Amino acid sequence: MLDICLLGTGGMMPMPGRFLTAMLARMNGRLLLIDCGEGTQVTMKKQGWGFKSMDVICITHFHADHISGLPGLLLTIGNAGREDPLTIVGPQGLEYIVEGLCRICPELPFPIRFIEIGKDTPNPIQVGDFSISYCLAEHMVRCYAYRIDIHRKGKFDIKKAERLGLPKPLWGMIQKEGSVEFHGETYTSDMVMGDARAGIAVAYCTDSRPVDRVNNLIQGVQLFICEGMYGEEEKKQKARENKHMLFSEAAQLAKNGNAEELWLTHFSPSLNEPELFLGIAQEIFPNTALGEERKSTTILFPKEG
Repeated sequence: MLDICLLGTGGMMPMPGRFLTAMLARMNGRLLLIDCGEGTQVTMKKQGWGFKSMDVICITHFHADHISGLPGLLLTIGNAGREDPLTIVGPQGLEYIVEGLCRICPELPFPIRFIEIGKDTPNPIQVGDFSISYCLAEHMVRCYAYRIDIHRKGKFDIKKAERLGLPKPLWGMIQKEGSVEFHGETYTSDMVMGDARAGIAVAYCTDSRPVDRVNNLIQGVQLFICEGMYGEEEKKQKARENKHMLFSEAAQLAKNGNAEELWLTHFSPSLNEPELFLGIAQEIFPNTALGEERKSTTILFPKEG
């Protein structure tokens, strides 16, 4: 299962009762964070999932409301006792930006591994159990949307093991270790496992127009977290100019992407009552909800038929 928490839902600037947009994922006790604006660690602390087990941080782009909270968070992770490397993923220029921010936290007790997305970057990127896919969004600066997949292996196939002549004492070992030696031959787990089973997928997109690239990225996800910068339809021209989305556009994107559920986030500071416009989105994509501070869910692996 995968736990998801929205640490904040605001765009541009934090507001009383509304922190800046960030998403936290937890799998087997390990953490993944997308974006880290000012004050992110405050809601992380309130959520109580800890800091030390943060393995990867994905940055969508380099506007301050998505990255300015990074130095403080890294210090807190270090103070929690982390010594293992931490991976940070983001657009090209990431290492330069982070090193500049980290001049106020120059002695972290753990190394940082930077992955700057470019033409030679693997897609997806694998960090522990997290398989991180990405695509270029459409914003004022280079910006990426992310998809997190948790894959699930097939079940152990007894008939395959028996046909290979593997004795029962080796069955558990080959599943745990990935391979075993028997009578001078190497047997790998893929030789005794069934087809991969359906996994879990969550996508996250802020600061973008609803482009086809994002539509392709989010296909079939259980949860799509997407910006709804403006609720009012009359602000469509403003959304186009500033490379943002309306509630209705996010809902149409979720519908086209065959998502199961949509959470709206990254609200404009001027959008004081987003609930007034929720119905607009729900007319297009009924399973739409408003994001709110520390809104959480647990996504289970699909049941097998």
